[in-house]
Amino acid sequence: MVAPHPTDNQSRKLLGRLSLPERRFVADALRAETVGGVLLLVAAIAALVWANVPAISASYENVRSFHIGPASLGLDLSLQHWAADGLLAVFFFVAGIELKRELVAGDLRDAKAAALPVIAAICGMAVPALVYVLTNVLGNGSTDGWAVPTATDIAFALAVLAVIGTSLPSALRAFLLTLAVVDDLFAIMIIAVFFTSEIDFLALGGAAVGLALFWFLLRAKVRGWYIYVPLALAIWGLMYNSGVHATIAGVSMGLMLRCHREEGEQHSPGEHIEHLVRPLSAGLAVPLFALFSAGVSLSDEAIGQVFTRPETLGVVLGLVIGKTLGIFGGTWLAARFTKAELNDGLAWPDVFAVASLAGIGFTVSLLIGELAFTDDPVLTDEVKAAVLIGSLIAAILACILLKMRNRRYKALTEDEERDEDLDGIPDIYEQDKPDYHLRMAKIYEAKAAEHLRRAEAAAADAPHAAAEAAGGSSADGGRPA
Repeated sequence: MVAPHPTDNQSRKLLGRLSLPERRFVADALRAETVGGVLLLVAAIAALVWANVPAISASYENVRSFHIGPASLGLDLSLQHWAADGLLAVFFFVAGIELKRELVAGDLRDAKAAALPVIAAICGMAVPALVYVLTNVLGNGSTDGWAVPTATDIAFALAVLAVIGTSLPSALRAFLLTLAVVDDLFAIMIIAVFFTSEIDFLALGGAAVGLALFWFLLRAKVRGWYIYVPLALAIWGLMYNSGVHATIAGVSMGLMLRCHREEGEQHSPGEHIEHLVRPLSAGLAVPLFALFSAGVSLSDEAIGQVFTRPETLGVVLGLVIGKTLGIFGGTWLAARFTKAELNDGLAWPDVFAVASLAGIGFTVSLLIGELAFTDDPVLTDEVKAAVLIGSLIAAILACILLKMRNRRYKALTEDEERDEDLDGIPDIYEQDKPDYHLRMAKIYEAKAAEHLRRAEAAAADAPHAAAEAAGGSSADGGRPA
C-alpha cells in the first residue's frame, strides 16, 4: 500500500507536533497510565498464578465469589461483581473526564483534527468485530461475543512500552491516547445499548434525577467531597438496579464536569478531579478488577480450545489482525481522503506498529466477555483466556515492530526534549522567538570563548611538551620501549 503524497497547498500533516500545553498534559496522563499499567500487569500475573497453582486455585474461586453488600438495596454482590460493576465505574468516570477534555480542549475539539482518531477508532472497532463474526459464521459459533475484541487497553499498552524500554515520539503517544479515549466512548455505547436487557424504569428515573442534581450542583459551583461522593454512590446504586450497566453512571458524571479553564484558573475542575481520581483508578480499581477477572485456567487443554473453538479464535484474530488492520487502514484512508501526509520523521510502518500495540485489549475486553456470555461460565473463562492470549500475541508483535524503529524514536524524542538554554521549555517550541535565539547566541559565544582560551593554553604548552618528549627520547638512547 502506497502512502499518499499530496502536493497542493491544502495538504496538512498527520501526527504533527503537539502544542506545548497539550504535550505536557499527554506526558502527565501517560506517566500515570504507565504506572497503572505495570500494576495491572502484576495483578493479571498474580491472578493467573493464583488460579492455576493446584494448592491455592480453589481459594481463588472462593474469594472472588464471596458475597458482600446490603441485600435490601439489591447490592448483595460477589467480590468479582463489585470489581466489575463498582470499581470499573471509577475507571469509566476518569474515561468520561478524558473524553470531555478532548472534546473541549484537546484534539477532538477541532473537527479536522478529530477526524483521524475518530476514523481510526471506528475502523479499529468495526474490523475486529467483522473478523469475529466471520470466524464464527464460518465455524458455526456464537456471534454474541462480537464486541469482545473491539476494545484497546491503553494502560496495558503503555506498560508493555515501559517493560521493553521503547520510547515513542509524543505525536504517536498522543495518537494512541486519543485513540483509546474514542475507543472507550464507543465501548461505553456498546455496553449501554447491547448489554442492557430488562430495565427498571423507576430506578433509572431515580438515577436520572441524581445526575440532574449532580449537574446542577456543579453549575452552581457547590464544593465539598462530602456532598458529591454520597450522591455519586446513590446514582451508581440506582443505575445498577435499573438494569443498565453501572459503569454508565461513572462516565455520565465524568462528562458533566467542566474541563475548560476560566480566567485565573491554572486547572479546570475536571482536570483537578481527574488528577485526584486517576491514581485511584489506575493504581487500585483496574488492578483489583484484573485480579478478580483474569484468573482463568491456562492448561494445555484450555489453550488448545482457544485456537480451535470459533468464539475464542474469533477473539484472538480480532485483537491481533482486526485491530491492527482496522486502525492502520482507517488512518491511511483518513490521510488519503483528507489530502494529509505524515509528519516529518515518521513513516507508515510506525503507524502499523502503534496499530498492533492497540491490539492489547484487556480491561474492557474482559468486562464485555463477562457480559456477552454471562449464562455460560465455561465459555466466559475460555473467552477471557482468548483475550489474554490475543493481547500477548499483539504485544509481542508490537514489541518486534517498535524495536526495529527504536533508534529513530530515540532520536526524535531527544530532539523534542532538547533544552540547551535551560529555561524549562524544549527548544523546538521556541524557534520563532527572538529572545531564544539571542540567549543561544550568548551561550555559543561563551562556548567559543572557552574553546579559544583552551586553544591558546594548549599552544603555549606545546613547546614545553615537545622539549620533554625530546629529552625522554635522548635518555632512552632513541630505542623503542
